[in-house]
Amino acid sequence: MTAPTHGPDDPDGLSDRDRAVLAVERQSWSGPGAKERAIRERLGISPTRYYQLLNALLDDRRALEEDPVTVNRLRRVRDARRERR
Repeated sequence: MTAPTHGPDDPDGLSDRDRAVLAVERQSWSGPGAKERAIRERLGISPTRYYQLLNALLDDRRALEEDPVTVNRLRRVRDARRERR
């Protein structure tokens, strides 16, 4: 699993990119493809890379401290998917 990157000014906190990933997840999306377009345009990465980073963030205590509502919601969704498998 890829570890989130740290910002140069805050070695113990999340990077700007990590915060941006969480911000994308906080939004609601209107239609198919809207989220994927936003990921490419706002973050400059592929949706696959985005989901890799997001999954790593869900296991990072700093992400939980930064945005507990979003991280806990996504952990519940991830856990429910794992249970269905």
